[in-house]
Amino acid sequence: MFDIIKKLAQTYGPSGNEKKVADAIIEMVKGKVDEIRTDPLGNLICVKKGNGSGKKIMLAAHMDEIGVIVSYIDDKGFLRFSNIGGLPPLVILGQRVVFENGTIGVIWYEEDIDDMKNVRIDKMYIDISAGSAQEAEKLVKIGDMAVFAGDTVKQSGRVISKALDDRIGCAVLVQLALNAPKTDNEIYYVFTTQEEVGLRGARTAAFGIIPDMALAIDVCCTGDTPGCKHMAVRLGEGPAIKIKDRSVIAHPEVKDRLIDAAKKNNIPYQMEIMLRGGTDAGSIHITAGGIPSGGVSIPARYVHNTAETVDIKDVENAVKLLESFVK
Repeated sequence: MFDIIKKLAQTYGPSGNEKKVADAIIEMVKGKVDEIRTDPLGNLICVKKGNGSGKKIMLAAHMDEIGVIVSYIDDKGFLRFSNIGGLPPLVILGQRVVFENGTIGVIWYEEDIDDMKNVRIDKMYIDISAGSAQEAEKLVKIGDMAVFAGDTVKQSGRVISKALDDRIGCAVLVQLALNAPKTDNEIYYVFTTQEEVGLRGARTAAFGIIPDMALAIDVCCTGDTPGCKHMAVRLGEGPAIKIKDRSVIAHPEVKDRLIDAAKKNNIPYQMEIMLRGGTDAGSIHITAGGIPSGGVSIPARYVHNTAETVDIKDVENAVKLLESFVK
């Protein structure tokens, strides 16, 4: 399982440029599903057919990761940039970024700022060690995207990495497809695009599939670190069954089916009310006349950072929960 997580987390894939991630997933699941296709927005749709008597179930995890995009190159070769997804300025300060061609940059801020509270993205730049605009333009162009650098490591039963939001969800679906659970239902493993910039890919994928029900597999924040906001989710205590976030209120039937599956199979689980942010379920449930939707979340610390942290037991139990659900 860790090898799958590491491969996916270390693959370049900012929003709108997820093809390398899709290619990696295809290599992993081919032969285990009956159909593999991509739609015009780049969503990867892998279908395991049922016997015709079951339901169409859509399981969605997004391939894209947060990043930056070059908006201007000054005379000295420093890059100004805009965000791709949510970027807390104080979190990205001093971080390395990697462009698709391997060019490394460092994010820093204008030195005349007298208060760190005033550090905003428009007051920051990327240093790629170029001495002029001409040197910089040999390495990057306006519109080039970069993702954050961060190794994927396993320590004390936990995984620390960049891009676990949401390559960890992709890894869960890959493992589930490899397990090939026997079911009458038709399972759509959907690896979506552009979630970080507005839940976009999932909307078009759901419209094309029109499933009977859907789940978004993503991360959620925890309430188990010093001085954090109160939240009833902790690392290592099981996957979280979504009740609500800012994009969706889980359909009661979907939520209850997940709880029943967990109880019947002695799978540890938690209940999640996410105070900020949303998931692909937010766009899926209002598509094509309405689709009953919910979510299974992997508890994660330090979301949208280069050291997002999950417990491998939660990941493994998420696979078990989904396997029980689709059966």
